[in-house]
Amino acid sequence: MTVPSAHPASPLTLAIDIGGTGLKATVLDAVGALVADRVRVPTTYPTPPEKLVDDLAALVAPLPAFDRVSAGFPGMVRQGRVLTAPQFSTVGGLGSEVDRDLLEQWSGFDLESALAARFGKPARVANDADVQGAAVVRGQGLELVVTLGTGVGTAFFYDGRLLPHLEFAHHPFRQGETYNEQLGERTRKDVGASRWNKRVRKAIDTLRALCFFDHCYLGGGNARRIELELPEDVTIVDNTAGLLGGIKLWEGGHLGVNE
Repeated sequence: MTVPSAHPASPLTLAIDIGGTGLKATVLDAVGALVADRVRVPTTYPTPPEKLVDDLAALVAPLPAFDRVSAGFPGMVRQGRVLTAPQFSTVGGLGSEVDRDLLEQWSGFDLESALAARFGKPARVANDADVQGAAVVRGQGLELVVTLGTGVGTAFFYDGRLLPHLEFAHHPFRQGETYNEQLGERTRKDVGASRWNKRVRKAIDTLRALCFFDHCYLGGGNARRIELELPEDVTIVDNTAGLLGGIKLWEGGHLGVNE
């Protein structure tokens, strides 16, 4: 367990990682050190926008005071507004039936303003893979971040600058199915570790052929399940980057403006 900072440097950031399986949060000081231990609760369904905000407020209640809020969201986000919420638009999470009412509620929802109003602090929201990537990229050439969890996320950076967000998870990958369908958590459980790892290898090869990345980072909760011998240009990163990247939303401009 990480020991929280005894002498936190201001400003303090409430960092939230919104996932299809779990909601996580902590408070970070100005250099990214933990001020408090991470808190986590399972994500419950169905999840309309107002319920998510309520769940996040309950989650962070035990945490110490903070000056600002950063959140990573699993969908297309632009200037703090949710354009797509593939998991939260369903009745029971990724792979379950889409609820048309939830789809409408999430489309264009201003999550950034909702969090700012709820917590009484300035807030910034961006795609969760973009946030995680901001914490791990080296700023050298074309860098690809792939998050493997309930679903799949991707983010591209060039010389450290976030490129426009693309939802590669919903692009056809193999056998007429998307990356989400082939590599998501439900499928991993269905096909087993060996077959899932083979698909991860094929996904890396496919994405390399598509964009010729200089380096690829594999994150998300299921990155720890990778059993492959990875090439030198692919690195597994810790899932805590989804929280630590929250500091980057306040450095050098809002990540969301580039999405």
